[in-house]
Amino acid sequence: MQTFSWALAFISIFTISVSAKAASDIEVTGDVLQILIPSIAYGTTLYLNDDEGETQMYQSFFTTFGITQALKYSVNRERPNGGDHSFPSGHTSAAFQGASFIHARYGWKYAIPAYIGASFVGYSRVYANKHFTSDVWAGAAIGTLSSFYFATPYKGVNIQPTANNGEYGLQVSASW
Repeated sequence: MQTFSWALAFISIFTISVSAKAASDIEVTGDVLQILIPSIAYGTTLYLNDDEGETQMYQSFFTTFGITQALKYSVNRERPNGGDHSFPSGHTSAAFQGASFIHARYGWKYAIPAYIGASFVGYSRVYANKHFTSDVWAGAAIGTLSSFYFATPYKGVNIQPTANNGEYGLQVSASW
């Protein structure tokens, strides 16, 4: 029952942030993806009975949300369309939080589609004249850093690409 309550709170926060008046298909798609990507990340923790991952998802999500909202209201940068609270992009921070959580917890190969979707969310915010590019970059950084701070690799083998001084390879690690 407690998991259901947290899930309801988690989804409610996303629902509140979605604009009902989207101007284009690109904007609507960005609105949907900013909810879908973190929802898939969260749903994966439930599907796998990954209690540790579920806790890490909550930590990452609420940290991302809190930092984003605190910056929006303390910086209060004017949006390109004249509105308030442009910096950072909340849509982008949510999308990148979900994509980066999938990457940090379950591996980069599962996160590739999520990163593509999250990048589209950022593009959609600039395209819709809701944010400056710097707002989107800041949102992406907040969501990414939050997930990589809280999430640890899931049980099993984790493979990460590496690059160092012109040498490239794969880092393999296991947890049990």
